[in-house]
Amino acid sequence: MKHLYETVADTVIAHIEQGVYKPGEKLPGVRKLSQQLHVSISTALEAYRLLEDSGRIQARLRSGYYVSSFRRQAIVEPQVSDAPVTPAKVTGQSLTRQILRAAKDPYQINLGSSVPHADFLPTHALQQATGKVSRTFGKRCFDADELLGNQELRRQIAKRMVELQCADSPDDIVVTHGAREAVRLALMAICEPGDLIAIESPTFYGLLQVIESCGMEALEIPTHPRDGLALDALQMAIEQWPIKACLIVSNYNNPLGSCMSDERKQALVALLEQHQIPLVEDDVYGDLGFGLRRPSVCKAWSQNGQVLYCNSFAKTLSPGLRVGWLVPGRYMARVENLKYMKHQAVPTLNQLIVAHMLEQGGYDRYLRHVRQDYARNVALTVNAVSLLFPEGTRVTQPEGGFALWVELPTGVDAMELHRRASQENIIIAPGPLFSATQKKYGNFIRLSCAVPWHDRVEKALKKLGDIARDLLTQNRQ
Repeated sequence: MKHLYETVADTVIAHIEQGVYKPGEKLPGVRKLSQQLHVSISTALEAYRLLEDSGRIQARLRSGYYVSSFRRQAIVEPQVSDAPVTPAKVTGQSLTRQILRAAKDPYQINLGSSVPHADFLPTHALQQATGKVSRTFGKRCFDADELLGNQELRRQIAKRMVELQCADSPDDIVVTHGAREAVRLALMAICEPGDLIAIESPTFYGLLQVIESCGMEALEIPTHPRDGLALDALQMAIEQWPIKACLIVSNYNNPLGSCMSDERKQALVALLEQHQIPLVEDDVYGDLGFGLRRPSVCKAWSQNGQVLYCNSFAKTLSPGLRVGWLVPGRYMARVENLKYMKHQAVPTLNQLIVAHMLEQGGYDRYLRHVRQDYARNVALTVNAVSLLFPEGTRVTQPEGGFALWVELPTGVDAMELHRRASQENIIIAPGPLFSATQKKYGNFIRLSCAVPWHDRVEKALKKLGDIARDLLTQNRQ
């Protein structure tokens, strides 16, 4: 059931989409909107705040609310991936590490990283939180905490899980060194080396590295750039192969940006539970949606505790804090045992800083602003790609996160494009990195929009388009 302010927000959106209010145009004041729609001033204000959070409108000091000036260019998106559904060992990840090392060069225009630039992080708020926590807890900040995580942080995370319709207590949560440790613990708790893991295709190379480190094999399942994992293809794969677990990023997948609907999430969980296959759900981008409401999670639909939920603050608050968490459901005892045997506790100070940000509302205040920043950058980058890249280029238009998946015309070799771009001090992530064997997506690249927009970025995108045209011309000669 919708709240009244959400209905008001939907009405304003409809007016914008119908052209009643154009990009950059001022909207009715809060009082006037309340009179027009016969609602209270507080309801109208809440509706505008919701629209501001989603990036649809912008507030200007002492001026009012305006329609966002950034409208996405109409452009064709890539088709659903056609990954052959056959098991494969994860190989070639050394190339990934090589490219990541090159991306650390401060002189590069880094459009290839999955880590947000420092300008997108709440640095000042984190500095204040660090000082407050240090004064409040003193020596405790530098003492060892519980291996499974600081109790206050787990309590704050449990509150957020309740908002996602997941009734988890603090004792159901394990604090981890980021999402990768969470995923690794989850896979190790439910699988053995050599087991087969169903994954989205394309998928984030970090998840491939985890599968490789666990000695497991990957089964790539076709994935739609908007709808996510192809459930019919997954069902056929389950009937053909001995799949032991499924690993997905359900909200704003990296690199596609796909987000599964509630109906598809529910159907996925039902399918896997029917076959007694655990689901490892990575939700690191779930808080970075551009829409009016935060998307749901697969775990909310689970009936038997076979969804292991992983998340992290690395894509939002700070990648340097390395604070993530895992809700392992019925596998808690196994995860706890693995944590005690093979893993270390997350630094106490880092956990206390995050707990403070959550408790005091600093995290949600930050999200309200950064979502608009990412929505703006995604729109700008999509428009630039549509104008500057060769004819026939396709690009995703995600509703959250900061990754774009770009399909270049056949004949443009993504690895060669990466090589030539790096000579121009431009870093991109070539498509083969997002496949288990690095033999797919030879004409795809991923671009990061988590880079401050300025002239150098626009020039870098133009240079990429020029190089792609040169490669296309050479291939046709």
